[in-house]
Amino acid sequence: MKADQVKRLARECGFDLAGIARAEPLDQDIRRYQDWVDRGLAGAMGYLTDRRATVRTDPKLLLASARSIICVGKLYNGPETRSTEWSDSGSGWVSRYAWGDDYHDVVRAGLEKLAQKLGPGHEWKICVDTAPLLERSYAREAGLGWIGKNTCLINQELGSWVFLGEILTSMEIEPDSPPPDRCGTCTRCIDACPTQAIPQGGYEIDARRCIPYFTIELRGAVPEEMRGAIGQHVFGCDICQDVCPWNRKAPVAGEPAFEPRHFAPPLEELAALTEEQFRETFRSSPIQRAKHAGFLRNVAIAMGNSGREQFREPLERLAAFPDEVVAEHARWALERIGSLAEESTTRTPRNMMVSGAQRRKENSNDRE
Repeated sequence: MKADQVKRLARECGFDLAGIARAEPLDQDIRRYQDWVDRGLAGAMGYLTDRRATVRTDPKLLLASARSIICVGKLYNGPETRSTEWSDSGSGWVSRYAWGDDYHDVVRAGLEKLAQKLGPGHEWKICVDTAPLLERSYAREAGLGWIGKNTCLINQELGSWVFLGEILTSMEIEPDSPPPDRCGTCTRCIDACPTQAIPQGGYEIDARRCIPYFTIELRGAVPEEMRGAIGQHVFGCDICQDVCPWNRKAPVAGEPAFEPRHFAPPLEELAALTEEQFRETFRSSPIQRAKHAGFLRNVAIAMGNSGREQFREPLERLAAFPDEVVAEHARWALERIGSLAEESTTRTPRNMMVSGAQRRKENSNDRE
């Protein structure tokens, strides 16, 4: 089958981008990935460092007969405000990708349709994020975009608000070629990161400093020195994408499944959720990945960083929560509200989204 036919079928299945990559190892990317793992930048995410790391070295370890990788992208941007423009201290910020239904289910359903449309006579395997595949690297090779300094795949027309998915297939399809890197000298994502998770120069993330790592992946206590910089994020973070110039004019998605159901929810309501209510509220949502206790931990941090006295009562209830991690973070949040109240008498309150550049300057001043 010709590449143009595959791309047309992908569009019919609801994808905004489609391209073809060879199902071959990408030696340079593999070396970069292994170096990133060896330096401990994956933090406690064992699924990135265990035996599955070896599987990532070659697509044929996922499908022995694979000859091509059909890479697709599905836009999820919406018209709602960006996190960097938002200042409601009574609500928590949920990353844009988790406002609607779980993208794994939506993208997989589209890929299954596409696989059927490709017809019989070939072996295939679907991958959506969770498979041990260097999917951004193959998406780049398939011409979908370049990997930016914030490590997101960026498409010149659509920006970076794009979910990725792949079909490994035994079909031989003419491959596309990668576009040039168009980040240039821009450092907006690096400068804006409040936890300095993107090192100078970019093109990698130190997960141990990344807000999505703390609020989604990390089980247990968030390092106390990082809690203030998390602001009011209760699930994920969008800052490095919100400030990216390529997202200024990103088109809006037309997928009903991604319409927001969990945009900036009230913190007081979140703090009162029982485990059953948590599961029901976030059914079919990526937010379930944080687990009930982890989510309440995040809510406690956000309440503390808001500085609002109105959150003392719900925090006192969380301080008596059976899970000690939740209780400890609630106690920290109560102290945080008190310290922010003292600061407000001597300085102007700052927005919850403190940039990395500002924080580096503050840290420098603290050492003088």
